[in-house]
Amino acid sequence: MSSTPGQQDTPPPPPPEAWDPARRLAQRVAQPLERFMHVEASSGIVLLFTAVIALLWANSPWALTYEQLWHTPITIGVAGRVFERDLHFWINDFLMAIFFFVVGLEIKRELVEGALSDRKRAALPLAAALGGMLVPAIIFLAFNFSGPGRSGWGVPMATDIAFAVGIITLLGTRIPATLRVLLLALAIIDDIGAILVIALFYSSSIQLGALVWVVGGIVAFLALLRLGVRPGLFYILPGIVIWAGMLQLGVHPTIAGIIMGLMVPVKPWYGEQGFIKAARNALDDFQSRVSRHGHSESDLLEPLGQMARARREAISPAKRIQAALHPWVAFGIMPLFALANAGVSLDGVHLNDTASFTVFAGVMLGLVVGKPLGIVGLSWIAVRLGLATLPQGVSWGGMCVVGAAGGIGFTMAIFIGELAFADTLVGAGKLGVLVGTAAASALALGIGLSISSRKGPRRTQAIKLSDVESSAEFWTTGGS
Repeated sequence: MSSTPGQQDTPPPPPPEAWDPARRLAQRVAQPLERFMHVEASSGIVLLFTAVIALLWANSPWALTYEQLWHTPITIGVAGRVFERDLHFWINDFLMAIFFFVVGLEIKRELVEGALSDRKRAALPLAAALGGMLVPAIIFLAFNFSGPGRSGWGVPMATDIAFAVGIITLLGTRIPATLRVLLLALAIIDDIGAILVIALFYSSSIQLGALVWVVGGIVAFLALLRLGVRPGLFYILPGIVIWAGMLQLGVHPTIAGIIMGLMVPVKPWYGEQGFIKAARNALDDFQSRVSRHGHSESDLLEPLGQMARARREAISPAKRIQAALHPWVAFGIMPLFALANAGVSLDGVHLNDTASFTVFAGVMLGLVVGKPLGIVGLSWIAVRLGLATLPQGVSWGGMCVVGAAGGIGFTMAIFIGELAFADTLVGAGKLGVLVGTAAASALALGIGLSISSRKGPRRTQAIKLSDVESSAEFWTTGGS
């Protein structure tokens, strides 16, 4: 409600049970935190901070407590059946399934209504992503073609969306906003490739008997959709069944998150006009009930329920669920994953033996050299062949920034490294990811600053990581 000239909107009074001094103190604490969480680079900053903590902890006099913490057993028992795994498993295999669920939602929306829904718009990020996956894998295999670390070729293929976009955001208005959207689309295709790699090459032997659980969970999920049950808490049980089936099947259980994300509808039920109509009807009903004499609070529940349903269904389930889960994933699950997996004990990593050195060099050079070469190289070929065009305002210098930022592998690269390497090589692989990510970040910032110093700052509007649906605008601005 807008205020008239000379007047200012006054905040509503506190709830009747609130203690005003405590409420004011909570607001002073919460407001800076809310502002920080709305800064685009915030999740990348938190991710970096937790990684540094993990590294310092793992190399401190309290390093033993770091290892002991992640091996703490956690047991779940239902009807006499006990399932026990350590804390590291619950983070990497269960919580990361929620991370992959959000990735699946992003992929579904991009495939249906975003940049990947049209072949022409998808051509450039597709070519860039393919180059960014193939060249790093080739570089890694050049170092590890016959060694014990050969199975780690998938590690330098991955790009960390949050970290990469966070680094690009630090350049601010020095680069076109369209580069951020290109990087986002590229990273989503990169995620699809990483998911396929995990499912096909980093899963254990397939136990076909467990397939019935996976199929049963999927059927239950789809049946609820057909019955008109909108995605929400009712879908948790089928999701757990799919996750448990994947675990028993031998496919990494985080793939269950992708499957569920791809099944969530991306079309709203009410939409904007439907919401306006339903909200007006609910308000009229509410007002008529209030005006009656002798009404009770329970009489108001029905119009309030109608209003709540209209509000919920004004946007698609995919967008609504993604918005609800994104803060938990960005500021909870991903930092916790970094804390549990980035703690590389330098005392335990010896690069003087051939296998460890080649793994470290293959991962590090795959990210720092392979990613930029692959992304820029295959993009250039696609443009030269007329298969893709550079959007308006994007230069090849800007593509080099995207290529360097693509080498920020962190979360997904460490995740694949945990699956790919034997215990003796995990430390070398993680060290390669950390050094490669740091070098790629510095390279992206250096190229970006160099370009802006030659051309002057650009005044562009920043694009948030959560605004995935806006990426279609990137390709409708015209080619250069």
